[in-house]
Amino acid sequence: MTQYILALDQGTSSSRAIIYTATGDVVARAQQDFEMSFPSDGWVEQDPEVLWETTLQSARRALNDGGISAQDVKALGITNQRETTLVWDRVTGECLYNAIVWQDRRTAVRCTQMASSDRQLEGLSQTLAELISAKTGLLIDPYFSSTKLAWILENVAGAADKARAGELCFGTVDSFLIWRLTGGAVHVTDATNASRTQLFDIHQQCWCPELLEYFQIDPSLLPEVKDCAADFGVTTEDLFGAAIPITGVAGDQQAALVGQACFESGQVKSTYGTGCFVISNTGSKAVRSTQQLLTTVAYRLEGEVTFGLEGSIFVAGIAIKWLRDQMGLIRETTDTSDAFQSTGGGHGRCVCRSCIHRIGGPTLATRCSRSDHRFDTRYFQRTNRDRFFTGGCLPNRRVITGDGKGWGGDIAPKGRWRHGR
Repeated sequence: MTQYILALDQGTSSSRAIIYTATGDVVARAQQDFEMSFPSDGWVEQDPEVLWETTLQSARRALNDGGISAQDVKALGITNQRETTLVWDRVTGECLYNAIVWQDRRTAVRCTQMASSDRQLEGLSQTLAELISAKTGLLIDPYFSSTKLAWILENVAGAADKARAGELCFGTVDSFLIWRLTGGAVHVTDATNASRTQLFDIHQQCWCPELLEYFQIDPSLLPEVKDCAADFGVTTEDLFGAAIPITGVAGDQQAALVGQACFESGQVKSTYGTGCFVISNTGSKAVRSTQQLLTTVAYRLEGEVTFGLEGSIFVAGIAIKWLRDQMGLIRETTDTSDAFQSTGGGHGRCVCRSCIHRIGGPTLATRCSRSDHRFDTRYFQRTNRDRFFTGGCLPNRRVITGDGKGWGGDIAPKGRWRHGR
């Protein structure tokens, strides 16, 4: 009897399910797109029920299209958009507020104040910025979960009191999906997702008590942190017709690093989705960048941590969607390939500086929340449009090269490169 693996990929703009054989052959797949909401300038939210329903429906459709019984699925794995923050009721499973997406900038002012403070924290010989960098490997920025969670606790009526009473759960998307898949039996995450919350000590591999105290976050809110390959619980039988063990979890960019087989120090992956993210495997060494790249957990297996160094471009595929749906410059996403080919690879000094949300590392721009450009499609002729697509690739080159400075000496990108979408 053939045995199968069900992979769930809950992303920023769609949810996917892919069914594999034990040898890695794709048997069936399904995908559902969904929209985000933008209630205020720089705010980006998603309906938690949409995240759940599109994930569940994609999994069911893949099983149905492949003619596969859930009894023959021996393992389920989850990869997910990182940093996106949810808080839900332990009893009802209902979220108190929409999911605050990783692109959201509502805490930019707070982050600027945090980063500019040179006051040492009480009982410590470090500023807040120094503590966050030393413990989490991250920089102070609205990108991460910490200030998003603090915002929910401070601004949603009753949230802080319920949190103190132990009535709430916090989690990134993986935690929320596992909670729903297991019928509320399990509140867990993995080390890669935990490392993106800005609350996790990547060296001690535990939640950082100093940062929890600073953000006034009760530890009862937090999920248990597991290896990437571990027992994450079992789905309830009613969802798919049989219980399926959940045995693997990783944030999407770390999952891509593993998927591109970058298992040796110095190997690098560059993958394109909503954004573009470059990660270099740095082995057992947590390398600190001099160019605002992020030190992060690449994966954790059998308690052993492999670290990574990451550069980010927050606007990649989403810019193509914007050009299609809002600007009307293309009809299909595949039109971009023809446009690129027509330039012969030359960008004609037209460089796409994507500030639709903000610029990622190594050029952090915390307060950039919208594009500075104003296009009139009547005068944005085809030649310039085609160069726009080519010029948009240049930020990725800068992240990869780090201007020759950011990757940290002997772990500079080398050996096999992996590119993917």
